[in-house]
Amino acid sequence: MYVNVFRSHKHEGHDAARYAADAEAMRALAETQPGFISFKSFAAPDGETLSMSEWESEEHARAWQRHAAHIAVQGRGRADYYESYTVYSCAEPEVRRFKRNEP
Repeated sequence: MYVNVFRSHKHEGHDAARYAADAEAMRALAETQPGFISFKSFAAPDGETLSMSEWESEEHARAWQRHAAHIAVQGRGRADYYESYTVYSCAEPEVRRFKRNEP
């Protein structure tokens, strides 16, 4: 498994509707890519967002990073949406789980 965590702040005055449309289009496209496992996104009260994608392998995640449509939206993100962002990536993360009523 390979995990990407994208932590970001958007700049004031960004086009929220266009951002939402781009984000939804990228989520839908990512789901069709080889090796895709899951995607979740969360927003904090201060406007920071945290998005996490899981992939079967680093190669699958890197292929998504290089997808032409994704590259175009990444450029729009830097030019039009984000004040700042940080990407954390990890191959074979240590995973611990808890589920009520399971040993």
